[in-house]
Amino acid sequence: MNKILYVYVKGGAPLEYAFPRIAACGELHVLALAPLPTTAEEVWRPSCTSIELVPDAPRGDELVDLIVEHAKAVGADAVLTLSEFAVLAVAHAAGRLGLAGAGEGILRARDKRLMREAWAAAGVPIPAFRRVDSLADLEAALAAFTPPLLLKPAWGAGSVAQIVLEAPEDAAPAWEEIERGLRAGSRVGMNELYAADTDRDRLVEEIAQGSTGGWYEEPGYGDYVSVEGIVADGVYHPLAITAKLPTVPSFVEVASTSPTVLPVPLQRRIEEVSRQAVDALGLENCGTHTELKLMADGGLVVIETAARFGGLLTTRQVHEVFGLDPIGMLVRQLLGECVDYPAAMPTHGVRAAASVAVVAADAAGTPWRSRPVWNPRAVDWQALLSPGSTIEAVPAFTLPEGEPVPAFDPAAGSRNWLGVYLLTAVDAATLQRDCNAVLNGLEAALNRAGA
Repeated sequence: MNKILYVYVKGGAPLEYAFPRIAACGELHVLALAPLPTTAEEVWRPSCTSIELVPDAPRGDELVDLIVEHAKAVGADAVLTLSEFAVLAVAHAAGRLGLAGAGEGILRARDKRLMREAWAAAGVPIPAFRRVDSLADLEAALAAFTPPLLLKPAWGAGSVAQIVLEAPEDAAPAWEEIERGLRAGSRVGMNELYAADTDRDRLVEEIAQGSTGGWYEEPGYGDYVSVEGIVADGVYHPLAITAKLPTVPSFVEVASTSPTVLPVPLQRRIEEVSRQAVDALGLENCGTHTELKLMADGGLVVIETAARFGGLLTTRQVHEVFGLDPIGMLVRQLLGECVDYPAAMPTHGVRAAASVAVVAADAAGTPWRSRPVWNPRAVDWQALLSPGSTIEAVPAFTLPEGEPVPAFDPAAGSRNWLGVYLLTAVDAATLQRDCNAVLNGLEAALNRAGA
């Protein structure tokens, strides 16, 4: 039987969904570099043949040594992770073991500065950008570029520590704010495990002024999308486009929806630009998550590509709506098995599904006026939804119950999430309505539940 080593750290799909998909392809052995969640343990643990916890694992090459050693000990035929923060170490380990992996292009998919430089050389449409190593660099960028600008960590994920700058006087406060945001992210395990001192690596870029005009016939969608895919032996296979509801400032994602309602010719245009972006990174075998901005002139701007699938429930959405199992497909690819990739990216689904990350703000980004006690089990969720719709909590992504909801922090990115939910509906229009109903109605529902 095939043996698969999974390197666990924070991030990626919920284990109760991911682990059964992986275990369907062979024995699943887990090297945990952080404590595994106890939520839904009764679902995910039976999928594991072995688990080794190394909570104080080394970093850099010593971490790669640890992964290689453990892979050899279990006789792994494939090694993988679904977390942004471990993809680099896992790729190096796969290379040493002679196993299929992301290859040398992984660094360009991890360091956003190298990513943008590779895209600029390949003619991929991207915003103007600049490396910033100091406050003086940031001030120079503000003088050279057209605000608003976005200051972000080069190795970040989950929108953590991303700061919008509108004017030159914003530079110094933004520099202090990104330091604070990175420290907070590090405390909860949201930092790079292989490369050293990555919190010092930052870039600033012009914010592409996106527009849904000419793209959507219906209002209420965000001006960017993502494309999930798999690179197999250097060949990119796009699997599905995921639409977004508008983000909450500063760029906090609250809902992604499948399938997109964009006309098929526009979906094909997005597919082609995502192919250009992924091809420019030179990846070998990995999942991909590419984000693109929709522009008023019908153009596209690529925001970033990750050498892993979108987090949270993205792969499950693809599975629910299109009948494709991205995690299982990737594992079989890494094992060297024949994978039946779709001849063309699917554009229509059998139902509609969304990942909804509720925060202490409504769908327009207005922070809650109250701080109700977080007690989601007391909420009448069905009262918020349309007939035939369902909502399911993801246990690993919910705050402990019984405490007042923390105030919304625009710089905290995904750390604002109170809970994450899979929402399904009969069609895309109903799904959009229900996502907004949850985001706009939860504060009052929690207050009613606590009355």
